[in-house]
Amino acid sequence: MAREGAGLFAAFRVLGRFSGHVPHVLRYHGRHREFYLAVAVGRSIHTYNVSTRRNTLPQDITCLAADRMLMFASYDNILHALARNKEVVHTYEGHKAKIHLLQPFGDHVITVDVDNVLIVWNIQSEEEYLQIDFDKATFAVSALLHPSTYLNKILLGSEQGTLQLWNIRSNKLLCSFPGWGLAITTLEQAPAVDVVAVGLVSGHIIVHNIKFDETLMKFQQEWGPITAISFRTDGHPVMAAGSPVGHIALWDLEEKKLMCQMQDAHSTAIAGMTFVPGEPLLITNGADNALRVWIFDGPGGTGRVLRSRMGHSAPPTKIRYHGQNGKQILSAGQDGTLQSFSTVHEKFNKSLGRGSINKKKSKKKGLKLDTMALPPITAFASEVAHQSDWDGIVACHQGYITCTTWSYQKTSMGAHKLRPEEFSKHKPIDIYATAVDITSCGNFAVIGMSTGRVDVYNMQSGIHRGCYGKERAHEGAVRGVAVDGLNQLVITAGSEGLIKFWKFKMKDLVYSTELSSSPSGILLHRDSGILGIAFDDFTISVLDIETRKIVRTFSGHHGQINDMTFSPDGRWLITSSMDCSIKTWDLPSGCLIDCFLADSAAVSLSMSPTGDFLASAHVDDLGIYLWSNRSLYSLVSLRPLPADYEPSLVTFPSTCPMQDVEVSGDEEPCDQMIEYVSPEQLGEQLVTLSLLPESRWKNLLNLDIIKKKNKPKEPPKVPKSAPFFIPTLPGLIPRYIPPEEENDTQSKVVNLGVLVQKSDFYVHLEEALSNNEYKAPLDLLKSLGPSNIEVELRGLAPEGGGSMEVMLSFLRMIEMMLNKKYNFELTQAYLALFLKLHLKILSSEPKLMEELSKLSMQLEETWIHLQALFNQSLCVLTYMKSALL
Repeated sequence: MAREGAGLFAAFRVLGRFSGHVPHVLRYHGRHREFYLAVAVGRSIHTYNVSTRRNTLPQDITCLAADRMLMFASYDNILHALARNKEVVHTYEGHKAKIHLLQPFGDHVITVDVDNVLIVWNIQSEEEYLQIDFDKATFAVSALLHPSTYLNKILLGSEQGTLQLWNIRSNKLLCSFPGWGLAITTLEQAPAVDVVAVGLVSGHIIVHNIKFDETLMKFQQEWGPITAISFRTDGHPVMAAGSPVGHIALWDLEEKKLMCQMQDAHSTAIAGMTFVPGEPLLITNGADNALRVWIFDGPGGTGRVLRSRMGHSAPPTKIRYHGQNGKQILSAGQDGTLQSFSTVHEKFNKSLGRGSINKKKSKKKGLKLDTMALPPITAFASEVAHQSDWDGIVACHQGYITCTTWSYQKTSMGAHKLRPEEFSKHKPIDIYATAVDITSCGNFAVIGMSTGRVDVYNMQSGIHRGCYGKERAHEGAVRGVAVDGLNQLVITAGSEGLIKFWKFKMKDLVYSTELSSSPSGILLHRDSGILGIAFDDFTISVLDIETRKIVRTFSGHHGQINDMTFSPDGRWLITSSMDCSIKTWDLPSGCLIDCFLADSAAVSLSMSPTGDFLASAHVDDLGIYLWSNRSLYSLVSLRPLPADYEPSLVTFPSTCPMQDVEVSGDEEPCDQMIEYVSPEQLGEQLVTLSLLPESRWKNLLNLDIIKKKNKPKEPPKVPKSAPFFIPTLPGLIPRYIPPEEENDTQSKVVNLGVLVQKSDFYVHLEEALSNNEYKAPLDLLKSLGPSNIEVELRGLAPEGGGSMEVMLSFLRMIEMMLNKKYNFELTQAYLALFLKLHLKILSSEPKLMEELSKLSMQLEETWIHLQALFNQSLCVLTYMKSALL
């Protein structure tokens, strides 16, 4: 059974994705007079200039190109044209295989698929202008170029090494070049007319004149095939070439020699490389999720990074929100780096760099040959309390005994290496740090080891401050450590199945309890004092650290539990597992309230301290995905999911912020989502009060005292005649006097007929004697104010113009209200005022006395029933306050 409607979390967007394996595109906008850079990231296109725009296509983009007006992007065998950097205006369908080459060509666009079919499309009509099928065995197209000033002509490079020049308009092969016997990987137009740079799979770059079929220059790189070529056009005759290992070579075309090398420009192959026309700027991107702008303004011709956008080059393994504002997410990746991603804007992103044993030696050796680099971070903890004074982040590394400190303010690794003193000279291979936590004050770090040892260190000085237990805290490896909010308790979990509570300062064991299974990790919500424990048998328990009892146990995952996170108020526990599910458990009710499946398992989760987003990192994925909490801005069912609930697969968010999709109108609304309207009476045994304010009934018995206090000290002065006013009738609800009655009401002659006129309340009570319906008089009484109620009740007595029958009718109305047990406080107030006003008359009339004796017994029964309910509720409250659960 699948639940209708959307769940608790909606896909929002992804952080930390900036580049992929598709080469970028640089285009000049004539009207705006500026360059735009387009980069394909998954199924999105990022367009950079001063601002950043993003567009999304249904699948991952394989090719990207642009002309003066449009941007072209292909996925699988479909090509799209996008206008204004945001909307798809043309779609070209006709290829039967995946498109791998793309070239805009005036009013046409040329595409080549992996089956070696070339199609020329008319951009506006979306029709095929020409289709050419090449034989893969003799000419497999691998590169495509429109030579400058060559009208209607394109140059094709092949995997066999030959080149062909075609006239597209006449569909003729004009010239065939024998090539150099090696596969051509890239073709690039040189600044000079007729000259083309040809990149080969061997690492050779041939600068060739296609008009005379003459090779002008030949260079060779030793780093494998040429992946990209670009020429400087700002007056310096320089050619740059990219390689599969991330190095860039710069060649001087006048001297015909290598000018300089830019090693480790990217950690993966250079996908795209473009010199900005007329500027000493080189833009590069690669599959290492980095986009960089290099400026050539220094000696030696080498470039330095001017601007960059970069994320993790290998998937993140641990993410946590940093601070309480919910704007930064710290992320540790398999690439060994620790990075901070902003949920507000990319310009606030920070990279804290890679962990290193010796930072100076690491800088000298470079990325590839760095033997000093530390393994990837497996767990870390951060605190903002003293981050401007000393390091506020502590991290443990995969299979490594030493824990490192990091400074968020300085965006670098910190000064201290935290490890036990006996291992300061030698580092054992089989002992490593497994768990870490930092105190809320930011002064101490608690570190658990694989041997069962738990140490505490000072964050400011890095000094060892002691350990828990005589030699070690646990018999098995430490699976988790946590410090409470006031530095009173340290909680440790061991693989042998024990949870231990220690005094933070004295380091004495306070309490130890055995768990049902071996824990795989723990998480403490400091504000509420609840501890989440994940087990190796895929269950989760919640422990209250005050009572030290397990208060909730959840089961339902079918794989290893990777991570847990609490909502800011501690009501929800959100868990992720290797079964690709993300589940939300409601702690007060102990029920599963939300569950959805992702394409790949979430390895880490973190809920924003402000409660607006859930962040997740997934297996083999470079991005950090944000899911918006829909309960903050729309009606979401938080009822328990049924036992046969089947979670739905949710599409990952793209880099564009997604709008929350409304449920279509033809679907029936879920019965759980219909707004609940409370009935007038919840149950026959319950007593219900009215919704009237206290001022309407509480002071009925004290009206005479209130009137005396409010009596004016001097007679009221006649107000000056107002220019315009509309006379109204007295009462709580303002009503205007009809024009025909105005003269009579304002006349100074008293109309004696008004005195004997029966009120509406009086008439309704008379009618109720015959039909026994008391709703109308009661509703009328509820609408009146205290003074009007007193006037109405005075008028029921014979001396006020009433009768005994109407007084009897009023007492029966009170009896009906007591029977139905609603408007209970009004019943008491009306009856008390009635008895106060008419006690003498009531005592002298037998019929009324008989009715009053019935009411007396009924009132006594109701009060006994109420007293029992009060006592029961007070007992439960007293028990819950005093008893230990």
